[in-house]
Amino acid sequence: MQRMTALFSAALLTAGLFSAQAAFAQDPAQDPAAAPEQQAAPAQDFSDQELQQFADASQEIAMISQEYTERLQGAEDEATQQEVRMEANDRMVEVVEDSGLDVDTFNAIGHTIQQDPEMMQRVQEMAEQS
Repeated sequence: MQRMTALFSAALLTAGLFSAQAAFAQDPAQDPAAAPEQQAAPAQDFSDQELQQFADASQEIAMISQEYTERLQGAEDEATQQEVRMEANDRMVEVVEDSGLDVDTFNAIGHTIQQDPEMMQRVQEMAEQS
């Protein structure tokens, strides 16, 4: 369950990241549950290939996140909301794994770019060139 929450939070972060790229502002729909995971993560070095894979996967995840956020808002009860979250998580995991990254690496990059504006800029530039 924590893996799902972490990935879903990362997806919402990346949705905000790529929305910010166009609007120069963070997405207000960001998941408040992501806050505890934003604690000081150790700085890590990621290869350009990993950052490109992250950028590519993040763009696709941002679209999935937007689609499922709309479905989640329309869900009538907790059971339906949980079903929507699980389906979204499965699709996001598939996108991450298809990109060549594992979920832990994807999440680690997501957490690192939150704290490293230069790395965030590099990823945004990579996304723009994709």
